[in-house]
Amino acid sequence: MAIDLPEAEPYISQLNMNGLQGRMLSVPSNHKNRKREILFIYGHHGVLERWWTFVQNLQDYGNVTMPDLPGFGGMQSFYKVGKQPTIDNFADYLAAFIRLRYKRRRITIIGLSFGFVIATRMLQKYPDLVKKVDLLVSMVGFMHRDDFQFKPFTRKFIQYTTRFMGTRPVAYLIRYIGLNGPVIRTIYARLPAGKHRLGAMDPVAARVMLDYDVQLWQCNDVSTHWRTTSEFMDVDNCGKQIALPTWYIASQEDQYFDNNIVEQHMLVVFDSCERATIVTRGHTPSVNADKKEMGVMLPQKLRKALAQNP
Repeated sequence: MAIDLPEAEPYISQLNMNGLQGRMLSVPSNHKNRKREILFIYGHHGVLERWWTFVQNLQDYGNVTMPDLPGFGGMQSFYKVGKQPTIDNFADYLAAFIRLRYKRRRITIIGLSFGFVIATRMLQKYPDLVKKVDLLVSMVGFMHRDDFQFKPFTRKFIQYTTRFMGTRPVAYLIRYIGLNGPVIRTIYARLPAGKHRLGAMDPVAARVMLDYDVQLWQCNDVSTHWRTTSEFMDVDNCGKQIALPTWYIASQEDQYFDNNIVEQHMLVVFDSCERATIVTRGHTPSVNADKKEMGVMLPQKLRKALAQNP
């Protein structure tokens, strides 16, 4: 990886499940009297190392497990076992992981962005797992296609374009012709979100972040990335209620979602929605944020809830 994280290596093990090989990070609680079992599901374009400094914050409240997702973090994709990278298949995978990993233990689920979409779909498909959840947290997650700030035409354009880019031959060409370092750095620096984030960084930090982003693009399955992006643009997780309250941690400067609409959709599905707003440049802190910078994603009132033994 572009950022060396030797302190995380002892906690990373191989994950072999449902015919797919990946990795899993599992760390113990920093406090003997805090036994909460926290399952953190990273979002789109993810890898274990990218979220290590956030996991360090979660360690203050319990044992933390973060598994790879098929097609992300270097894990083999669903294509390896003849499946498509759909939200339903990700939900099935997550349900299988929970049954295997936790058995009779209750868990706190923290889903980041796309990770919360997967968790929501899983709880809708497998209502027997709802009773295992003692706390459910959406970390800048979303529920419905209308949550995006894009205009309908733009959303449809993205949906169909990324679906085409996700076809296997096109994705192969993109990976080995388009996803090289100079191309990725050039495109990122010219996109509005990239300009917004890079504008707040010194040159050294910006270079480290761009190097890390190159690694993210190259270790994730390109077809899975674009096919899931296409599905985002038409997602609707509002069709079935879940008998749980949820927390919604919203980013004040989120470039993708309308936080008020996201909250309305969460209230359609969940018993209640406790919202807290964080201040960070963009959807999440940058890929090279340290533990303190990542700590903003755990606002004080959520910290108090996590500190209570379930």
